[in-house]
Amino acid sequence: MTSENTLDNEDTFKILIATDIHLGYLEKDAIRGNDTFTTFDEILKCAKENQVDFILLGGDLFHDNKPSRRCLYSCISQLRKYCMGDTPILFDVLSDQAVNFSTSKFPWVNYQDENFNISIPVFSVHGNHDDPTGADGLCALDILSSAGLINHFGRSQSVERIEISPVLLQKGSTKLALYGIGSIPDERLYRMFVNNQVTMLRPKEDQDLWFNLFTIHQNRSKHGATNYIPEQFLDDFLDLVVWGHEHECLINPSRNEQQLFYVSQPGSSVATSLSPGEAAKKHIGLLRINGRKMNLQKIPLNTVRQFFIQDLVLAEHPDLFTPDMPKVNQKVEAFCQEKVEAMLEEAERERMGCPLTPEKPLIRLRVDYSGGFETFNATRFSQKFVEQVANPKDVIHFIRQKEYKAKVKDEDDVDFGQLLSQSSSESLRVEDLVKEYFRTAEKTMQLSLLTEQGMGKAVQEFVDKEEKDAIEELIRYQLEKTQRHLQQRGVMTEEEIDQEIRSFRETKKDTAEEDKEVQEALKRAKAHRIERGDLPDDLELSDDADVDIDMESVPAPPTRGRGRGSRGGRGRGQTTSRRGRGAAATEPKPAGRGASQKASDLNRRQSKNIMDAFQAATQRSSRGAVPAKSYNEEITIDEDSDDDVSFMKPVSKPTQGASSSSSSRQSSQSQSFKGVTFDDDDDEEEFDPFKGSSRSGRR
Repeated sequence: MTSENTLDNEDTFKILIATDIHLGYLEKDAIRGNDTFTTFDEILKCAKENQVDFILLGGDLFHDNKPSRRCLYSCISQLRKYCMGDTPILFDVLSDQAVNFSTSKFPWVNYQDENFNISIPVFSVHGNHDDPTGADGLCALDILSSAGLINHFGRSQSVERIEISPVLLQKGSTKLALYGIGSIPDERLYRMFVNNQVTMLRPKEDQDLWFNLFTIHQNRSKHGATNYIPEQFLDDFLDLVVWGHEHECLINPSRNEQQLFYVSQPGSSVATSLSPGEAAKKHIGLLRINGRKMNLQKIPLNTVRQFFIQDLVLAEHPDLFTPDMPKVNQKVEAFCQEKVEAMLEEAERERMGCPLTPEKPLIRLRVDYSGGFETFNATRFSQKFVEQVANPKDVIHFIRQKEYKAKVKDEDDVDFGQLLSQSSSESLRVEDLVKEYFRTAEKTMQLSLLTEQGMGKAVQEFVDKEEKDAIEELIRYQLEKTQRHLQQRGVMTEEEIDQEIRSFRETKKDTAEEDKEVQEALKRAKAHRIERGDLPDDLELSDDADVDIDMESVPAPPTRGRGRGSRGGRGRGQTTSRRGRGAAATEPKPAGRGASQKASDLNRRQSKNIMDAFQAATQRSSRGAVPAKSYNEEITIDEDSDDDVSFMKPVSKPTQGASSSSSSRQSSQSQSFKGVTFDDDDDEEEFDPFKGSSRSGRR
């Protein structure tokens, strides 16, 4: 078989792929505090040893939306250590970088910046843990991007329509179209796909010559009716999809027989939950692309802490103990101790010969005590292994087979304890709790103005992002909009008002309009927070520090009648060179109203009911309706440029469920030309990354 050195020629892209690194997870833990930083160091070291062209990260580089100083310091230090140097970059960027990195003040790849020496570029999308927040919509990746350490791409700022413009790369004769989309709430993105509001732009010329690589960070497995993204939603011209967010390592490419592309799920590099999916061996991937062929070599991570999980059903061992047996709890506890000790012995055997693996493993024993058995003291049991395991507080976990099904007749019957006591293996979110509560209470206490989704988003912002005004602003915004609707309809009686409100609520439920309302309310809340001078909790000021807050960057709350005018757009104009460094000047805006004025408004509104608010709305002529925001943008193409590649929009895909597969694909779209091979064996000595038949034409 041909050696690797022969195959790695000047036309081959070598890409290291990894997802969900979660830097900073449990960084204050005495045992596991350095796990994420040690593994990230191993990933970057592996990239340097394999002399990759670039690193592709699939989101959740950080575990926290506001990483600590220690976390940022460690990340920046490691990126500087491994990714900066004099090694030449052997590929070119052909696309318009002002479009690819439109949200950055430095819209070009970092290795083309004359102020940096980059040896290994890093391309990354953001995940749901390190997503953009705040008045300026910034995230931790934007800090690294501004420092010239990574290239943050795949960011969408519209809640109505998404156009994914690829980063076009070329190395020798190999052309790579790198698509990416950062984390978006699954329900919203699902609805946008169904409504054909997601468009993936393609090169206008030589489409069949491009290898199409897509990076996404969303739910892949189904967690609800719309709380995931089916693979069938993605365009069928893609060749490989790198899927982030899911932590189970399924890195070997699997073929989607309907869309005819391959999906690789690298999984996380650290176990953030003690669930079965996290127990699989952790890997990263070394992807080779040459022309239309690819090979994915999986590389095991040696610095990941071992994790063993086992299920024990007590009812399946009637020969050892029964519920009515004397001292049955002591016998069950002794049996569980034997199981844990067996897992510790297995961990010790696997760790021998690999000095990089941490000494103390993660151990989880899930005990199903259904059938009349009782639990014992889990804390006391776990303390027996405090010197042997990395998780001495939760070694054992008791579960029951019978699932709780809510049967609610009125408000007093809603058991929030049961809603919260779901299996630890399930990812429970705040907005899911809100939806579940109102679903069970649908008949007796349904919301009148708000929707479950809107309220759930506001509560999530209140809990996760510390937006204290999120719920208040959402209620206020919905109240004002409902008042205007009632005025236009001309209803006056209380019965007509109630009926019209219910109808108005249902028409906007689960639509793009609802998403816009939630986003507008959150903008108001963020603006009010900054007007009050509330700074983030993690920002500490020294006595001699000067802090400047640019109020111009804060979006003004609409419907206030303050006459602030519209903000200037980021008009880029036509791109004449790769690096447009000019900055547009902005005019100062008048300061917003003070906190005392807002407090008086709030106190005045707290005593109003819906009828009073409706009557008062007719007297406030200064508050007009907000004009609808227009998103009819046009893509300009500079046809005279030799460096930029123009795009064209593909024909919209048929909606999901339509039986038009024969019309949307030609018979020549056989996937045999993709030539995909990958290594099943970690110890395989040789592999051939470019086996496969030649590709036929594709439309």
